[in-house]
Amino acid sequence: MAANNRRMSGKKGAQVGSGGQRRRGLEGKGPTPPAEMRKGHKKNRIATAKTKQAARRPAPRGRGGKSASELVVGRNPVVEALREGVPASTLYVQQFIDNDERVREALQLAAERGGINLMEAPRPELDRMTNGLNHQGLVLQVPPYEYAHPEDLAAAAFDAGEDPLIVALDGVTDPRNLGAVVRSVSAFGGHGVVVPERRAAGMTAGAWKTSAGTAARTPVARATNLTRALEAYKKAGIAVVGLAADGEAEIGELEALQGPVVIVVGSEGKGLSRLVGETCDFRVRIPMPGGAESLNAGVAAGVVLYEAARRRG
Repeated sequence: MAANNRRMSGKKGAQVGSGGQRRRGLEGKGPTPPAEMRKGHKKNRIATAKTKQAARRPAPRGRGGKSASELVVGRNPVVEALREGVPASTLYVQQFIDNDERVREALQLAAERGGINLMEAPRPELDRMTNGLNHQGLVLQVPPYEYAHPEDLAAAAFDAGEDPLIVALDGVTDPRNLGAVVRSVSAFGGHGVVVPERRAAGMTAGAWKTSAGTAARTPVARATNLTRALEAYKKAGIAVVGLAADGEAEIGELEALQGPVVIVVGSEGKGLSRLVGETCDFRVRIPMPGGAESLNAGVAAGVVLYEAARRRG
């Protein structure tokens, strides 16, 4: 009898409490992740090696017509950047990350966009890349922005048989203001935006987002010296109009807006710098019956661009 019991005990069968395991075994595990994210896959090993090299490599410095590359860090910022069409070269995803809705959406958006490398990386590597910021397992690399030359903006307008309509920013340091100006220039048929190389906002991910995609078709030029760039525009027959609260005339009185013109907008607090103000052919003000002391750069540029577009219409 004992021998018979031993023979029966060797048979395979249902174990106590195994029902739930069987049911879970029948459940789907979701879509197969890309090869770069499958542990043990050749592409995964290559991607991991590239990530380690990128983490050790110092960030390139912007020189000439390019800015430095930028990292967007964190699940919400990464998803928002991908939604808004911010240019991206690589999406880094932490190994063994909790796969929540934001992670899935980021992977889906990156796959739909195309041209974005997916790389899986261990947490220590992402910590080093982001200098210890709270990346939450997602890091998006934004490639360097290719700036135009200030002369290119006017040349493109003249080649198209149009009078240049350009906005130059003096002392504007908020990328969101730059993005708003780019959006207004695009909306009112302008030919581009000029920013100084130093102490000024550049085309970061924040500026791209605020531009609502218009930065892809509206060039931004970077001037080593804004005063010299404005003087070059004047020599080319383009009027330089500076916005100032104490301007000698109102924008509605300025006939120069009908022809080739560069509109110079200063910072909300300080306005135009002394040298830039002295370089302007005209200094005009925006009438504000409501009594506001000043407008931010994005709003001010939009008002003047509308007036210029109305006159040219």
